[in-house]
Amino acid sequence: KQWYQRRVRGKYKFKDGLEYSEEDWQYCDGYDRRFYTETLHGLKPAGRSQKVDKEPSPPIPKGWYDCGDGVYNPESRIVFSYSSHDFIRNADTDEHKWIVTTCRRGSDFFVGKSYVPPTP
Repeated sequence: KQWYQRRVRGKYKFKDGLEYSEEDWQYCDGYDRRFYTETLHGLKPAGRSQKVDKEPSPPIPKGWYDCGDGVYNPESRIVFSYSSHDFIRNADTDEHKWIVTTCRRGSDFFVGKSYVPPTP
């Protein structure tokens, strides 16, 4: 594989088994929003939709983002590992914009409906 302007040339296989194809790439193309595991095993029933590709989803600190390979702190612009919060990388301006507009955010609010706590 050869990296050139953030593109992969040749063949590439992700660690989850997904194979990259330059000619017929359909995963995450804007039309099909399923996770790779959903393309392999199908969608879950209504009300049990996946939030992440690999479940269970890792905890995200309040105000931080899940950027796929770790959690992102938008104030420091640093990506940390999920479990140990070890440094992974600094995000440049383009990655910062992509993360805060695209990725799942750790928060204490619910979107679309009000939260009703479970009854004991």
